[in-house]
Amino acid sequence: MLPVIDLRSADVPAQIEAACTSSGFFYVSGHGVPGELRSSLDTAAREFFALPDELKREIEMARGGRAWRGWFPVGGELTSGAADLKEGLYFGTELPAEHALPLHGPNLFPRQVPALRPLVLAYLDELTRVAQEVLRGVASSLGLAPDYFSAGYTADPTVLFRIFHYPPADGPGWGVGEHTDYGLLTLLSQDDNGGLQVHTPEGWVDAPPLPDTFVCNIGDMLERLTNGWYRSTPHRVRNTSGRDRLSFPFFFDPDFSASVPPLPSHAAVRPDGRRRWDGRSPLAFEGTYGEYLTAKVAKVFPQLRAELGQPPGR
Repeated sequence: MLPVIDLRSADVPAQIEAACTSSGFFYVSGHGVPGELRSSLDTAAREFFALPDELKREIEMARGGRAWRGWFPVGGELTSGAADLKEGLYFGTELPAEHALPLHGPNLFPRQVPALRPLVLAYLDELTRVAQEVLRGVASSLGLAPDYFSAGYTADPTVLFRIFHYPPADGPGWGVGEHTDYGLLTLLSQDDNGGLQVHTPEGWVDAPPLPDTFVCNIGDMLERLTNGWYRSTPHRVRNTSGRDRLSFPFFFDPDFSASVPPLPSHAAVRPDGRRRWDGRSPLAFEGTYGEYLTAKVAKVFPQLRAELGQPPGR
């Protein structure tokens, strides 16, 4: 069982350190996000995914351009080159259409479900608050000032939010295959149907939904920042419940233009020798977080390479 960390506890940093040096996954309770917001968002999302595809295409990702927002159909996203058995909606920080950076700009919202817009924007605000609080614990667990992230890497964070619909699995294939997340941390709300699995040192374990919690996992940039002391843990999803599964991953990542070198206090730390899911290590990357993210995105959505200014095959 993955640990449950109550953010109201006095020993949050010690609990985070224990979780991040073992599985890299834990549950977060005591977060203060209203249950009504989460349930209303679930209801609105189900209303959208019940629409016929021709109506969903009104906000397909091709209409989002460089902002990388909107809807994609089942099979429209790749993990390690294989099509995922899910469809999804992509959102992020609401910004003007003329924003200069890729993966930044306005969101696309369905006209058929008007409630989705205020719910998503309120959820982004709430989860940003929770993510900053978790990162205070992460910073303290590393011997840093509690505001190390909020005053630096996440003073202007890259915020990406997804709503995924996993139809019932009726054959081989994964809802999403083995992967790690790219940034600092992810906060995941999931419905009651389960399906998330985490690759711990002891093997694959289930991460079932627990009432009034978020699943939290650390990403590649936190592995890089700690020079491998905290590991970005592979995970995957298969919906075997026989019902429609919804999940709501919120990605809280560094400033798009920031470089993320290892902390001097962790310069001598060595990885533990486990082979990563993709055979590559974020420790070897040089550049900004935005460059890391766009290179990853171009592999997940090959059709967006041109929009992101990436050469074919990168």
